[in-house]
Amino acid sequence: MPEEMMERAIEPNNWEAALHAVERNDGAPGPDGKKARELRAHLAVHGEVIKQRLLEGRYQPGAARRKEIPKPNGGTRPLSVPNVQDRFVAQLLLGVLQPLFEPGFSEHSYGFRPGRSAQQAVKATKGYAQAGHTWVVDMDITQFFDRVNHDILMNKLGVEIRDKRMLRIIGRFLRAGVVMPDGVHVRSEEGTPQGGPLSPLLANVYLDALDKELEKRGLHFARYADDCNIYVGSEKAAQRVLASVSEWIQKHLRLEVNPKKSGTGRPWERKFLGYVITTGLLIGISTASLNRFEDKVRSLWSEPHVATSTQLRDRWNDYVRGWWGYYQLCEDRKAIYRKEPWIRRHIRKCFWLRWHSSAGRIRALTALGVSPHRAVLGRSSRGAWRMAANPVVQQALSNKTLNRYQFLMPSNLGS
Repeated sequence: MPEEMMERAIEPNNWEAALHAVERNDGAPGPDGKKARELRAHLAVHGEVIKQRLLEGRYQPGAARRKEIPKPNGGTRPLSVPNVQDRFVAQLLLGVLQPLFEPGFSEHSYGFRPGRSAQQAVKATKGYAQAGHTWVVDMDITQFFDRVNHDILMNKLGVEIRDKRMLRIIGRFLRAGVVMPDGVHVRSEEGTPQGGPLSPLLANVYLDALDKELEKRGLHFARYADDCNIYVGSEKAAQRVLASVSEWIQKHLRLEVNPKKSGTGRPWERKFLGYVITTGLLIGISTASLNRFEDKVRSLWSEPHVATSTQLRDRWNDYVRGWWGYYQLCEDRKAIYRKEPWIRRHIRKCFWLRWHSSAGRIRALTALGVSPHRAVLGRSSRGAWRMAANPVVQQALSNKTLNRYQFLMPSNLGS
């Protein structure tokens, strides 16, 4: 029965699944300082009390810890870090709420949903472009997670949730607020804070009305959280859709479309989830994403003495595997592969600096197979970046040598 959702939330299977999810995700401690690895022992002592408070609708979440995390394009994004017990309770609720709402969500919604991904959203936009819809309405909602209207959200939840205890506790999660770095507790009057298990589902519940409106208009679109691209057939149609949908969002969701990040254009002029659709209607990497990749390469190979050679290599390999795990969807990979000589030069520069002294450089070059009369290059006082392009250093740390020692490149990782 819908009225018995809380009973289902605390069933043993859901209880254990929620516990595993929190342990697996780990994460930083909330304001109380407790870590995820302490949760199991904590529940062994306090689990029955938590169950009783949930069944009686009396559970009260604590404020989350506010943490600012850097955004790729500059600035910071506020992240809320709840106490580990609150993360567990939110995960319990998610276990019964997700199956309730998931079947009704739009096929065009890809963010934070089981079996769906950003890559699928990008593939959908490629299909629209290939079908002749080669103008894009690129929409970004201003501070979406911070500005969700609680009344609108709770009304949408109440359409499906009949268990008043569940609604009451969700409302408390929304209003619990945050503890700022200076210790001040700020209560939340709007928004669904990023960082808790419930936030992604609540975001999809809130924006489902937008999906249904776009479907009703017969538009071709893909939405991932608050990032939405709509594909139409002409520039005039794109401008008209941007204006009318922005007005609809303001009126019905009480949100604003960000004029600086939103706009219209060709698929190769507008990025979506780090990708672009190229002039040849292939999936490629956006310039901004490639720039962020370059920044990371510089960062990873800029501190030659902080770790061993093996640690430097493994840190790089972990990063590039994860990065390629996302961007391997690219069909036009020329821009990525063209960066590989530049990446290797950074690696060579790093090792030149690691060798530290003239004697150390001569010794390292000789050990890597450079003849003694060429290894005297180690005495050079030229800068490391310039030396990284020198034929002698390139011989010592050749592509073949770097491959042998398993310094991975995107082209090594395949598709």
